[in-house]
Amino acid sequence: MRILMGAQNCGFGPASVLVAVSRLLPGHERVFVGDGVAAAFARRNAGAFDGIHDALPDGLLQKSDWVVSAMDADLVLRAVVAGRPVVLVDCLFGFWQHRRPLERIRELCATVPRTSLAAARDHLAGLTPHEHVLAAHLLADHSVVQNFPGTSRRLAEFADCSIHPTGPLVDLEGLHEAKDGEPDYDLLINLGGFKNFLLDFESNDHYLRLVDRWVPDLLADWPRFTRVLLCGGPYEGRRGGRGQRVDRRFLPQRELLQHVARTPYSLPAPGLSALHEATLLGRLPLALPEQHYAHTYTVRNLADTLFGRLAARFADVLPGHALPEDDYAGTQALVAVAGRIVEDDALYARFRGTLNERIEQYLALTAEQRSGGVAELRRVLDGPPAPSVIAAILAAGR
Repeated sequence: MRILMGAQNCGFGPASVLVAVSRLLPGHERVFVGDGVAAAFARRNAGAFDGIHDALPDGLLQKSDWVVSAMDADLVLRAVVAGRPVVLVDCLFGFWQHRRPLERIRELCATVPRTSLAAARDHLAGLTPHEHVLAAHLLADHSVVQNFPGTSRRLAEFADCSIHPTGPLVDLEGLHEAKDGEPDYDLLINLGGFKNFLLDFESNDHYLRLVDRWVPDLLADWPRFTRVLLCGGPYEGRRGGRGQRVDRRFLPQRELLQHVARTPYSLPAPGLSALHEATLLGRLPLALPEQHYAHTYTVRNLADTLFGRLAARFADVLPGHALPEDDYAGTQALVAVAGRIVEDDALYARFRGTLNERIEQYLALTAEQRSGGVAELRRVLDGPPAPSVIAAILAAGR
């Protein structure tokens, strides 16, 4: 069976979910198509696919038995127009906002022209990016949605669709192979893919510049961290390299999982994939401040957990700072906050101090408290096992 696969270009989250799903499908021809940050992640984890293309080759879509899209709404639309069965995989199902009533989006989906991709795109052109993802759920033959607080409410709104809830969408085999052992590092800092519709490595990179300023102070304030791994997409290029105390690297996912399993302390950006991987490996991470609005959504919805209570936030530095409740505007505001902090010495000193307070609380946790925090997250995020859910969909056909 040939399976055409693609992922939304927003950080490494969608691409890491796609890689995890692809690794659940050995024995099939798995072909990734895409560019940008999703393609960078796919190429760094090329063993998960049988082929990787930057653009869709002529005829490949029509010759595919299935299409699997990780939150890439346009790929779903391409499959629908081509008459190919498609599964949409979504780890943020409850996150997507809509200005139009869902009934209006349903009406638009029910009348999508199948004559050409251009006509279909034009028909849905008035939708926001979030509404496009919701429309993709209505258009897909099946959806697989990762459990998270708020997912059940959204499921009720889509009760007439073939939507299958699941537990963590992660590389289960890679997690199984990631064994405890002697750590190479004392601390792991994982910034993920970083790039999205606004953030980039060379523009709107205030967060990265803030990290660049902060890491030397982290080493000065915490001499116990003698070896630090700073990893993520930004460290493939000029920011990467090995140093006396800090290695800056963009690692293949399974190599990263080895470090997650072995490194005693970790400070990731609060993305769901990194959180799932850490907790399934028995590690409780301390979240760094949010890079974009979806990170704010994650931390808010886990506010009643130990992870959520410990998480660092830009609100620690600027209490009462209003964040627009919108993906683009909220992310834009977070970029501006990071920029203010990196340029203003007084704000930076407050950032450094509040983050040190969070780290102190994190390091003071007992082994029992850590394991309790991990168990708490596992309960909140649990769901039906992804391998059996996905296998059942493909076995049943459309």
